Amino acid sequence: MAAVDHAAHPPVAHQSSRVDARTLGMFLFIASEIMLFGSFFTIYFFVRVSAGTPWPTPPYQLPVFVAGMNTIILVTSSFTMHWALQSIKRGNRTGLQGGLVLTFLLGLTFLLTQILEYSRIGFTPHTDAFGSVFFGLTGLHGAHVFVGLTLLAAATVRAFRGHYSAESHHGVEIPGIYWHFVDVMWIVVYTTVYIL
Repeated sequence: MAAVDHAAHPPVAHQSSRVDARTLGMFLFIASEIMLFGSFFTIYFFVRVSAGTPWPTPPYQLPVFVAGMNTIILVTSSFTMHWALQSIKRGNRTGLQGGLVLTFLLGLTFLLTQILEYSRIGFTPHTDAFGSVFFGLTGLHGAHVFVGLTLLAAATVRAFRGHYSAESHHGVEIPGIYWHFVDVMWIVVYTTVYIL
């Protein structure tokens, strides 16, 4: 009889960690993404320090102010994402929906501003090593913002369909972890590429 019950309902998988498997999976994925960004930063430091390439290459200038405003927009989106998650943990569906919509709009504003910056910056990836590194790093980050916006769009649609609750909100928490990673990575990119 026990064998029949076991076959009909397999036992719950053993979990050796206190972290939920889905959340742990996202943390491991982010660790691999950090290594990817690390390889791009290695190229950046090689071109800038070892090769002695002027940064930015004359006569080009980087739009530090616009990128700074864009940084404020992206950092603000981390707060709205946190608000969304905390809202659903308290059972506040309206706060969840508002937080997700604001986060998505702020992220979209960031990405569109970045694209506008590309169209007006005056150099291209094939201009020189500086152009290649600049577009490589900022473009890699922009691709991650796009992925984050896709996750946020899915979470927002599900939030408006009533899919989350105080007990079940991994569909908000996991994209939130990714979004915070994207925000922190932009601060590193902005500081190294635009400020230093």
